[in-house]
Amino acid sequence: MNHSSFFNRRLHSLLGVIPVGFFLLEHLLTNYYATRGADAYREQVEWLWDIPFLLFLEIFFIFLPLLYHGVYGLYIAFQAKNNVTNFGYFRNLMFMLQRVTGVITFIFVGWHVWETRIYVALNDLSAHEVGLRMNEILSNNLTFALYVIGVIAAVFHFSNGMWSFLVSWGITVGPRAQAVSTWVWAVVFVVVSYIGVRALFAFVDPEFVTQSAQF
Repeated sequence: MNHSSFFNRRLHSLLGVIPVGFFLLEHLLTNYYATRGADAYREQVEWLWDIPFLLFLEIFFIFLPLLYHGVYGLYIAFQAKNNVTNFGYFRNLMFMLQRVTGVITFIFVGWHVWETRIYVALNDLSAHEVGLRMNEILSNNLTFALYVIGVIAAVFHFSNGMWSFLVSWGITVGPRAQAVSTWVWAVVFVVVSYIGVRALFAFVDPEFVTQSAQF
């Protein structure tokens, strides 16, 4: 591996945690406020929109890092070769799923950004209208199913990616530390997946729509 490839892989790995991974967690937690009702969700969205230099932060600390991580991740995915002999069946399976979920997540995020962030900006929607927009998107059963798949794929990619990150950066050294890390990130995957999927169900709750329409 040459120096350029090594640097690109390190940067790809780091950006997957900071800021892309943190943004994923923040975004899912923000959506989870929908489970508390339309008012709670609207207030959280308004709080985020009041952050100074928000557009600058979104472009340079979210979208560009996400674009680099996604594009270079696709390159890695199509260059990768599974190796059962060296890594064993389970870890090789995780290696394969990491690449598959990376592709799914990249497509899903692009679609989601187009349907939400760009749509909101082009139509100058208010905070409560964002909730109604999510309800409109998710009211289609096929779209809802695709969102569930996209969310779970994104969370898996993050959780398993964190396991790999800790190994590649020399933080979890040795079989015992890596085994503990496997269980820790498995729990994270289950908990964060629940948060993400539960939020999707909240957006299609008739009470959520009724509360949003009152503004």
